Amino acid sequence: MSKSSELYERGLKVMPGGCSRNTILRKPHPLYVDHAEGCFVTDIEGVTRIDFANNMASHIHGHSHPKIVEEVSAQLAKGTAFTLGTEAEVLYAEHLVNRSDSFEKVRFVNSGTEAVMGCLKASRAFTGRPKIAKVEGAYHGLYDYAEVSQTANPSNWGDEDRPTSVPVAHGTPQAALDDVVVIPFNDPERAIKILDEEADNIACVLLDLMPHRVGFLPAEEDFVQAIYDWTRRNEALLVCDEVITFRSNYGGAQEWYPNIKPDLTAMGKMIGGGFPVGAFAGRADVMDVMNPHADNVLFPHSGTFSANPITMTAGRVAMELFDREAVDRLNGVTEYARQSVREAIKNADVPCCVTGRGSVFRIHMKPEVPNTYRKAFVTKEESALISTLNNHLFDEGFIMVNTCSGLLSTALTNAEIDKFAEAVERSFNKMKNQF
Repeated sequence: MSKSSELYERGLKVMPGGCSRNTILRKPHPLYVDHAEGCFVTDIEGVTRIDFANNMASHIHGHSHPKIVEEVSAQLAKGTAFTLGTEAEVLYAEHLVNRSDSFEKVRFVNSGTEAVMGCLKASRAFTGRPKIAKVEGAYHGLYDYAEVSQTANPSNWGDEDRPTSVPVAHGTPQAALDDVVVIPFNDPERAIKILDEEADNIACVLLDLMPHRVGFLPAEEDFVQAIYDWTRRNEALLVCDEVITFRSNYGGAQEWYPNIKPDLTAMGKMIGGGFPVGAFAGRADVMDVMNPHADNVLFPHSGTFSANPITMTAGRVAMELFDREAVDRLNGVTEYARQSVREAIKNADVPCCVTGRGSVFRIHMKPEVPNTYRKAFVTKEESALISTLNNHLFDEGFIMVNTCSGLLSTALTNAEIDKFAEAVERSFNKMKNQF
């Protein structure tokens, strides 16, 4: 019995599935971390691997960055959370608001799920409308409304002209499904037709500009522009979920679309500097539905650990370090990774492709790059291939997201990318007879 297997046996007795998040699970058991530094993670068995997952995009500078450790340690000595405000919250709010032209005010929460939830509730409060629209297949967290159709499949996703609102969790109320309008990704004509049918009821369109579950496919400019223009015509709000994609540019993936200006933006993951975090920012008049000084507060909002000084300190330091130069360098390293994976696919002569932009990528078990959720949908056979590739890469010393995605950090260099590309090619050569 290894140390990890023993820990897992103990975990199974006290947690469903032996854990609190399914992403740590591996067969026959999860591995447990001893320590990590930079891009290297060492487990309790003493094996060190290169981290391409970074806790699902949470570590933009890798692990244990000395500047973050230093300033967080100083704050720990002062205290962790209070029923009083802290300067750390104001300092970080000032920094975030200055990163994007679409940010006028910001509020902090504790997760990306909570940030999206806040955006949707604020949109309803501001517009007085009940429904939200979202892209089929896009992941936006755990909230009943936000998770609709994130796992839709050919057996239940309905007609492409009007995708069905499909629940994820058993017991999701029909009323929640009825209040979510599902639109196809990168299909402006169909999307606008669907939105027009519900124009008087839609509070906001929730849009991830490069949704992970749709395959890390950047949204096409004409699609984003069409959605934005529709919200302007119909007095609805555009909400951008940048929980993952805010890393794409200094001011988020929305900088790729200079002619749009989201009304609200949800953030999380890397803006916490390695600690639990969420934030939503946007137009002052929309954000002010939470203003406790108003005569009629439309959306009362608070949270016990929101804006705690540990997260505020870590997040501010991480984002100050992630300046425009750092963003450009990381994006360049990741483009080198995408090109290297393409070369490995070519050399191995396998029917695969890679997608992504900025500092993320995803390997698909498909010969052509898909551009919609339905084309990117992972079949049972493809899922098995993805699992096999992930296992080969893990054995080669690389930690990937289980979709065979990379969410890179500034701690990585071209040297690690070269090793990774070699491992990808070796892995594909082992798998050739499975395609």
